[in-house]
Amino acid sequence: MKRIISQCIKELAQFRRDRLTLALAILLPIATLFIYGYAIRLETRDIPIVIQDFSMTPLSRSYIEQLFATNKFAPTPGIGNGNAAGAIDRGIAKAAIIIPPDFDREIKANKPSTIQVLIDGTDANNARVIQNSIKATTQAFVRSSQLQPSNNNNNIVTRTRLWFNPGRKESLYIVPGVFGVILWIFPSLLAAIAMVREKERGTILQVYASSLTAAELLLGKLLAYFLVGVAEAIFVIILGAILFQIHLAVEPTPLIVGTLVFLMTSVMFGLMIGTRASNQNAAVQGVAFAGFTTALLLSGFIYPLTNIPFPLSLISNVIPARYYIELSRDAFVRGSGWLGVWYVPIVLFLIFLFFFNVARRNLSKMQLPD
Repeated sequence: MKRIISQCIKELAQFRRDRLTLALAILLPIATLFIYGYAIRLETRDIPIVIQDFSMTPLSRSYIEQLFATNKFAPTPGIGNGNAAGAIDRGIAKAAIIIPPDFDREIKANKPSTIQVLIDGTDANNARVIQNSIKATTQAFVRSSQLQPSNNNNNIVTRTRLWFNPGRKESLYIVPGVFGVILWIFPSLLAAIAMVREKERGTILQVYASSLTAAELLLGKLLAYFLVGVAEAIFVIILGAILFQIHLAVEPTPLIVGTLVFLMTSVMFGLMIGTRASNQNAAVQGVAFAGFTTALLLSGFIYPLTNIPFPLSLISNVIPARYYIELSRDAFVRGSGWLGVWYVPIVLFLIFLFFFNVARRNLSKMQLPD
């Protein structure tokens, strides 16, 4: 135990003396929090559309006002009541709505009136959002204006209530996910660089020739960068909570325990990469590809896990960031507590043991025989 603590103290001393590593540990997590927290928006707003109103009646103008009142659409500047299809062809509008001349007359005669909607389908997801928004707004306009035909009575009326996040605050979904990405990437990156630096400077040979075992070396480095990771976690989570006005929805014990186990797994992942990499560039690339890419795309951070196709969906089951993001979103949004996330620390600890065993074997193979 004394040798593990001595190794930890040595690593922390080297960490404090390296200004570049300090900057990597402090500035980059903050930058990542700002970029992802403010830049990622899943709800599309201010979509440029152009409207051709051939009816020019109070009813058609009321319909147009309701479209823009949703805050999802914005009029295309400089087009007015101009060529709708041409605005889409030139790429300055994402959708065009053409109201027919007999719009008011047909509706007042209790007849259906057809509104033509043209949507730019270049971005399939955006096109789907525009289509659903226009349909929902049209239905709301018909109900609010009492324009429903008398022969179309609805006996079933749904009243929808959003649970957990009634204000549809996007930061409640994005920011807890950012915590998982940051705490997975940067502690593992620091640990990988620290391990490879031993090889580049040749100090690893002294370790091999000493009585320090591979497990003790790994545990010493693990303890050092685990403490660095804990400091990063406290700073990033508090800063994110202040900047984005998010609060814990449940008592913090699951988040604390899960964060500690997740940081251990993150650091050990970096050490495992470091035992295989021959230089710092290779270590950074390894962490970026195997760590950052999977944490970003296969963890449910942006895309739902159900959207990941087979066989990549199998890989998502062994991505540690996936489980921590579930835990952090539960802590800040859902609030089910241990009842809903009891398995997360267990799965993370099993993955940690796997990383530790692989890293120990890698180091044992390189050590000089007795």
